[in-house]
Amino acid sequence: MIKIFTKLIASELHLNEHAVENTLKLLDEGCTIPFISRYRKERTGGLDEVQITAISDRSERLKEIAKRKDTIVKTITDLGKMTPELRQRIDDCWEQTVLEDIYLPYKPKRRTRAQVAREQGLEPLAALLLMQREAHPEQAARRFVTGSVSDVASALKGAQDIIAEQMSEDEQSRNLVRAAFRREAFIVSKVVKSKKDCDEAQKYSDYFDWEEPLKRCSSHRLLAMFRGQNEGILRVTFTIDDDETVRRLKRNIPPAPFQGGRACRRLLEEAMEDGYKRLLLPSIETEFTNLSKKRADEEAIKVFAENLRQLLLSAPLGQKRVMGIDPGFRTGCKVVCLDAQGNLLHHEAIFPHPPVNHRMQASMHIQQMIQEYKTEAIAIGNGTASRETKDFIDDVLSSLSSPTSPTSPTVFIVSEDGASVYSASKVARDEFPDEDVTVRGAVSIGRRLMDPLAELVKIDPKSIGVGQYQHDVDQTLLKQSLDHVVESCVNLVGVNLNTASQHLLTYVSGLGPALAQNIVTYRRENGSFSSRAQLKKVPRLGPAAYEQCAGFLRITNAKNPLDNSAVHPESYHVVEQMARDQGCTVADLISNKTVREKIDIRKYVTPQVGLPTLTDIMKELEKPGRDPRQQIEEFEFDPTVQSIDDLHEGMQLPGIVTNITNFGAFVDIGVHQDGLVHVSQLADRYVSDPTQVVRLHQHVRVCVIGVDLRRQRISLSMKGINQEKP
Repeated sequence: MIKIFTKLIASELHLNEHAVENTLKLLDEGCTIPFISRYRKERTGGLDEVQITAISDRSERLKEIAKRKDTIVKTITDLGKMTPELRQRIDDCWEQTVLEDIYLPYKPKRRTRAQVAREQGLEPLAALLLMQREAHPEQAARRFVTGSVSDVASALKGAQDIIAEQMSEDEQSRNLVRAAFRREAFIVSKVVKSKKDCDEAQKYSDYFDWEEPLKRCSSHRLLAMFRGQNEGILRVTFTIDDDETVRRLKRNIPPAPFQGGRACRRLLEEAMEDGYKRLLLPSIETEFTNLSKKRADEEAIKVFAENLRQLLLSAPLGQKRVMGIDPGFRTGCKVVCLDAQGNLLHHEAIFPHPPVNHRMQASMHIQQMIQEYKTEAIAIGNGTASRETKDFIDDVLSSLSSPTSPTSPTVFIVSEDGASVYSASKVARDEFPDEDVTVRGAVSIGRRLMDPLAELVKIDPKSIGVGQYQHDVDQTLLKQSLDHVVESCVNLVGVNLNTASQHLLTYVSGLGPALAQNIVTYRRENGSFSSRAQLKKVPRLGPAAYEQCAGFLRITNAKNPLDNSAVHPESYHVVEQMARDQGCTVADLISNKTVREKIDIRKYVTPQVGLPTLTDIMKELEKPGRDPRQQIEEFEFDPTVQSIDDLHEGMQLPGIVTNITNFGAFVDIGVHQDGLVHVSQLADRYVSDPTQVVRLHQHVRVCVIGVDLRRQRISLSMKGINQEKP
C-alpha cells in the first residue's frame, strides 16, 4: 500500500517519490513532523514542515478511502453483484466522489418509490421503455397490471420511477450536473421574512437579498451566510439553469431505433425530468453545499492557523521581574508581582478609577510594590480601562523617576484575549488552587509579556481572539490544524527542561500528557536536570521518545554546552570530533568563530550524517539555543485619542494589528473598538493575501477614513503611509 500512496501523493504534491516514501515510513515509525523536518533531512531530501504535514494529511485521507473501499467491496460481494471488472474499478479508484458514484447503485437505501416499483415486478417494463422498441407502451404496460398495480398509468409511473432512480445514480449524469454547478452555480441568500426586522438579524443585512456566482464567493462571505442560516435568519440555496441542464441530460438518451419509439422517448424524458428535480439535483446541491463549506472551512482554518502561529511566536520580554495588571473600573485593577521565572510573589487590588477614585492610595501601593519586588516591566491588559490604567501608571512612574533612581519599569499593553478562559480552567486551578480567577487572569497577563508561547499554550486556541468564524468551521479539522501549529511553534523555539510547565512539555515532540507529567514529577523529586541524558531515567520515557524529544529540550548552564542547543544528542560525537581535530573543547568551538571557520564539514560526511545535518550543526554552533522570535518593542497610542468620539476622518494614528482575516486586518488604535483596514486599503497595490502586508501584533500607522457611531464601526486605511515591513 505504501507504494501506491507514494505515487499518488508525489504526483498530487509534485514531490520526489523517494522523499515521499521515506517520509511515509518515518511517519509510520512514529516520528513527529518537527523531528522529521529538523533531524531527518537526508532521508526526506530537506522537506519542510509544511510539505511533511501535507504528506501526512494526504496519507490519512488515503487510509480512510482504503477503509471505505473495504466496506464497499464487502457490501457488493454480500449482495452477489461483484464482478471482476467492478472490483478492478474499485481497486483503481482513489477519488472519494468517484468511489461513492460507483457504489451508489448498490448502496442500501431506505424504501424508495423505485424500490416499491421493483417489488411490484415493474423492472422489466422499465427495461422495455429504455430500449424504446414499443410503439404503444400502454399496451406493453397492460401485461404488468396485477393485484398490486391497479392500472396502466400506475404501471408506467412505476417504471418511470425506476428509470428516474437509475438516471440519478448514473455516473455520466451526475458528472454532467456537477460540471454545471462548477461552471455556473449561483449562491442565493434571502432573509426569512419573519426575522427581517429583528435586531439580531441586522448584522446579516448585507445578505438579506444576495446573489453571486459560487466560484467567486469568498470563504468569509460563505461562512457568514451559513451562520445566518444556522441562526434561522437567512435561507441559503445554490441554483443553476435547470432547463438547460435538463436539455443536456436528455441528449444522453440514445435515439429511438425506429420511428415508433417516440412514445417511449417521451416517457423517458418525463422520467429524466422527474429524476433530475426529485433526486439528482438535491443530491448534487447537497454535495456542493458540503464541498463549498469544506473549502471555506479550510480557508478559514488556514487563516486562523497562520494568526495563531504569529501570536505564539510573538516577541518575548524574557526572564524579567514583571508586574501584571488586569485593569477595571468598578471592580478595580487586580495587580500581581511575579519573579523572573513567573512565580507569583504578591497580589492586591487597587482602585484608581471611578467610581471609587482612590488614586493617591493606589499610586502609593504601586510605588511600594515596584520597589519591594524590584519590578523591571509592567504588563497591562488591553481590555476595559486599559488606556486609563496606562495613563495612571505613567503618572506613577514619572513621580518615581529622578537622576539618582534606577531606570523605571517599561510599560507594555498586552492582549488579554483568553485570559478569563485560562483563569477558570483546570490548568489555572492546578497552578493556583488558593487564588481566585481575577488573580489567575492577572498572572496570565504578566506571564504573556515574559513568554507568550509558554503561557498561550495553556489556552484553547479558539479563545485567543484571532481568526474568523472559528466556531462555525469543522471543529475536528480546526483542532487538528491548531494542534499542529502549537506543536510546530513549541519545537521551533525549544523548551527549557528545568522551567517548562507540564502543559508546555506536552507539545514537545515525542512527549504527551503522561510523559510531561513524569518529567515534572522527576524534576520535583530529584532536582533540576543537569544533562539531556538524565531524561532516560524518567519513568516510561524510552529510547524512541528520547530520540524524538531530546533535541527540542534545552538545559541552561549544562556541563555539556550542546545540551543547551538544537544539536541532537545523536550528533554530539560529530561536534566532539570537530573539536578534537581543532585541538580545542566543544565550548571553545562554540565561542571561537575563527576556529569554526577552519572546519571543512565535508570531512565529516558519513552514510548516517549528511551535509544538511552538518550545515544545521554549524549554524547552531554560531548561536546555540538562539530564540528565533523577534525582540519586543514598546508602543504608545496617540494620547489625544481616548474614545471613538475623538476620531474624525483624515486622522493618522499609531495602532497594533490584533487580527487578520481574508477580508483585511483589525487594528487597535486605543479607543476600545478595533478598526478594520479592508484588504483594498492595506497597500497602494492589489493585495490578495493580507498576511503578505501585515503580521499579528505589528505596529502600524493608519488613517481614519470612516466612523459609524451608530454601529460602532471604524474604517481605516494604510494606503500612502510608510510602514514597517513585516
